[in-house]
Amino acid sequence: MAKEFTDANFQTEVLESDKLCIVDFWAEWCGPCRAIAPVIDELSKEYEGVVNIGKLNVDHNPEVTMQYGITNIPSILFIKNGQVVDKLVGAQPKSVFVKKIEAHKNNRASL
Repeated sequence: MAKEFTDANFQTEVLESDKLCIVDFWAEWCGPCRAIAPVIDELSKEYEGVVNIGKLNVDHNPEVTMQYGITNIPSILFIKNGQVVDKLVGAQPKSVFVKKIEAHKNNRASL
């Protein structure tokens, strides 16, 4: 199961993590968000211990949502060493997530 990121734990769980972090910005009322939820959960199991994968509910966590200028959901940020290194907007197939994870999990480069 994917982690739950919040305004309260974002600094320690994501920004201070030494791993690639994938943050799925979502809301309960968002159909495409619900559509990719199983993909996010699968990836969190497959990459457990290697990549930090979680979800952030935009309705309950306005600080982080505003900080990253999230206006469309689902928006998925790939954050490494406290910096956004990649981004996806909208529902995407699992293969797109895997390609981006593999490109960034060991690489220190950013956008």
